[in-house]
Amino acid sequence: MSKVRAKKEGRGEKRPREAQESNFVEHVVKIYRVAKVVKGGRRFSFSAIVVVGDGHGRVGGATGKAAEVPDAIRKAIERARKNMFSVPVVSTTVPHDVVGISGASEVLLKPASLGTGIVAGGSVRAVLEAAGYQNILTKSLGSNNATNVVWATLDGLRRLRTVEEVANMRGLDVAAVL
Repeated sequence: MSKVRAKKEGRGEKRPREAQESNFVEHVVKIYRVAKVVKGGRRFSFSAIVVVGDGHGRVGGATGKAAEVPDAIRKAIERARKNMFSVPVVSTTVPHDVVGISGASEVLLKPASLGTGIVAGGSVRAVLEAAGYQNILTKSLGSNNATNVVWATLDGLRRLRTVEEVANMRGLDVAAVL
């Protein structure tokens, strides 16, 4: 029996990740090898931080840990999809300046004019691309630990409010807020 036929008759057909119907943007930001010291030596496992978004204003991030890298990534993707939240996208950028904080990391997010693109480092860029922003200026301040930078970026995105939301919270008209 050939390997191809055995695979089809076996545990079901496994499709590669690209072929699975998924309309989400998935970025693996960083993979860490972590060790647990036991009596016989070290036990290694892997921790992955992943950002997932739909490219249209929904984004989430999570970590996953497992003995193998693919399992850690899969767990992180599943958790990130569960932790997705909506962010305001105003003409391809953020509505106002905001600073997100996590640990010793701070990330400044500023609106940018059309044609600017995403001016950001690797970890911040992954979050913003997954969220669907196309024009934004950023600055990473403090620690550059990839995990804290991702959490700080997500914190900054959670703090964003549109003019309509602010007016509604204050009980005013949009014109009065502007």
